[in-house]
Amino acid sequence: QVQLVESGGGLVQAGGSLRLSCAASTRTFGAWEMGWFRQAPGKEREFVAAISRWTGTNIYYGVHVKGRFTMSRDNAKKTVYLQMDSLNPEDTAVYYCAANHNLSDLRIGTATYWGQGTQVTVAT
Repeated sequence: QVQLVESGGGLVQAGGSLRLSCAASTRTFGAWEMGWFRQAPGKEREFVAAISRWTGTNIYYGVHVKGRFTMSRDNAKKTVYLQMDSLNPEDTAVYYCAANHNLSDLRIGTATYWGQGTQVTVAT
């Protein structure tokens, strides 16, 4: 069982930045492909970003965040990050961290483990 705990959400003005963190409980954190998703009220869950295992060489972004968000990982700290810049009200959502052993599956929303989510609200 892997527990994922997100943090760093909050209220920010449009144009501002936030940095989300997702801490994992597993000793084999480096072996997991990791991702971020978000879900706004009344909308389906949306892919935000994913990073490959170990060195994190491959990083993928959703079309709505590419160029503004940056995902990274620190295997020693068992943590992934999502740096969010140039935020706009359309980024308002609950952000979820996810872990899977297959990166392709993760990018389409299939994950073995999910976090509880952290709320991000962007005010105009």
